[in-house]
Amino acid sequence: MNLSPAIRKVFQGVASRQQMFRMFDRHAQRSNRWEGDASPLYAGEWFEIGEAEHDYMFEILPPLWIRGAMFAMREFLTGSVTSVFFALRIDGDIRHFHGYCDLSDGQAVERMRVAIIERESRPVRAMTREERLEHIWSITADDYRGYAGDRWDEAVRGKRTIMLYGGAVGSTLKLLDELTDDEIAAKLPVQLRHLPSPIAA
Repeated sequence: MNLSPAIRKVFQGVASRQQMFRMFDRHAQRSNRWEGDASPLYAGEWFEIGEAEHDYMFEILPPLWIRGAMFAMREFLTGSVTSVFFALRIDGDIRHFHGYCDLSDGQAVERMRVAIIERESRPVRAMTREERLEHIWSITADDYRGYAGDRWDEAVRGKRTIMLYGGAVGSTLKLLDELTDDEIAAKLPVQLRHLPSPIAA
């Protein structure tokens, strides 16, 4: 049995239909797109969607399976990873989510369901550093994000990069994971810049 990578929220707020479709393949630009198993890139990613988007996806194709308020897409993204859609009651409200689950792991769907409820039940809105970086990646246009290629040191090739604007210095590429707190704040939408970290919350 293959255990899924860490479960992680990749977008803050409720994704529109356009944003949802764009995030279905957040890693399309990777240089080795058609090589190897991409399951670890996708498995564990999740984000919130609206009820209309949830229902739209339910009607596209007959689901692979339906379990209570969850259903899985029949078409697999990569390997044994497919989209699972959730309708979850959180703090008295029904909310809708999309997640990528590796169905070779029989517990992946339930772990994701529990993780989403736990994350979204926090009494104070907060974002971890990882969530901030994932949100930046999700909202950045393809022309301004990419993957470290041959001109980068071999140790970091394939890691995600993001375009920064440095005033007189001009535009530069930087590894996403190496953004400073100030650079992260500059890339985030205004309403997300000052959210506390979960540790501080």
